[in-house]
Amino acid sequence: MTDLDLLADPVGGYGRLREQGPIVRGRGVDGAPVWLVTRHDDVRELLRDQRFVNSPAPVPGRPAEGAGCTGAPEARQAPGDAGRPPLPGSLPDTDPPAHTRLRRPAARALSARRLQALRPRVERIAEELLDALPGYAVGGAVDLVEHYAYPLSTDVLAELVGVPEADRGLWRHWGAEQAAGRAEAATAALADHLRELAARRRAEPADDLVSALLRPDETACGGAAGAACGAAAGGGRISDEEVAGLVLALVAAGLGPTADLIANGAAALLGHPAERARLDADPALWPRAVEELVRWCGPVQLTGPRWATEDLTFRDTRIRRGEAVQLVLVAANFDPRRHPHPERLDLTREPAGPGEQQVAFGHGIHSCLGAGLARQEAEVALAALLRRHPGLALAVPPEQLERVPLPEGRRLRHLPVRLGRTG
Repeated sequence: MTDLDLLADPVGGYGRLREQGPIVRGRGVDGAPVWLVTRHDDVRELLRDQRFVNSPAPVPGRPAEGAGCTGAPEARQAPGDAGRPPLPGSLPDTDPPAHTRLRRPAARALSARRLQALRPRVERIAEELLDALPGYAVGGAVDLVEHYAYPLSTDVLAELVGVPEADRGLWRHWGAEQAAGRAEAATAALADHLRELAARRRAEPADDLVSALLRPDETACGGAAGAACGAAAGGGRISDEEVAGLVLALVAAGLGPTADLIANGAAALLGHPAERARLDADPALWPRAVEELVRWCGPVQLTGPRWATEDLTFRDTRIRRGEAVQLVLVAANFDPRRHPHPERLDLTREPAGPGEQQVAFGHGIHSCLGAGLARQEAEVALAALLRRHPGLALAVPPEQLERVPLPEGRRLRHLPVRLGRTG
């Protein structure tokens, strides 16, 4: 999976694997053997299959630590510094019942109502960044990755989490380090900051994500019996360390992939003027357009490894207990069995059948908790960008856009554009 040709053309490369068979033998990012599942319906089925687990700890012969792959819909948590163990609370590295206990308050804290209330702030952040964008022009070109997509994603997450204004500089530094691919030291500092913020919000709650995570889960008990009952049902109070770990995992999963979706989506629209014209003519298409952009140029290409807890047969292939599978989301999203003419970017594309139109955000209990926020950010960011700059154009030919060679993701290193006239 680290073959240079595959990195250069993941859609074509993984597509060829998909047509070889529903499940093929390959090697993971770390070189270890892995089964690759590439077809849409098979990917969805295995994402629901409880015979596979995300944590190898309970699987005989597997190490207790995760494999370190960062491509899962619930992205793997970055490690802390050498003197401090990773924070607990990383959803991708846990399975039920621990996963259920942690995910329930996270899902409640990221409710549709909270995201809807956040939308006006997302819109203001986008407008503020667009106001500043012309000032970053060099030779008439502006880099949308550095000066729009990543700052927007960083500021939205800081707003959601409830980061005080005085601490926003730390978050922006961390976002810039993430964009540059050197986030380890900044992530350790962010983990310490989140520990302090969790302790502060425990004493002084606010209307933010951290405070929402700290509230006891009383829903399992009808809202009446309090934290003790909630804990017995798999909810209840979670520790400050777990809250910090949950937030760190959520923002690590949400910052880069969302920023990459914005940048990838902008590049796709600039390369398809007829599709862009559809949006200009009918802005009501934006929600459907974002769904198609997620399918066509989503940033996550494959999940992290999942391990078989027993011997089993899948699509006539024998998988032994302890063997790993990885689900190739990019191949599933271009599967012609599910998506007619999948190579075509079609912003009016209707779902080909029941269920989600694409699997870029995963499926089942490990589906991406931040999917709603990512969709909202992409819609707001791209609509505002094209509205403010109707003359927006790529500053280089599409084939000259430089991509970061990531086995698990699709990321533009830079997106140079000319702003043209202002709308």
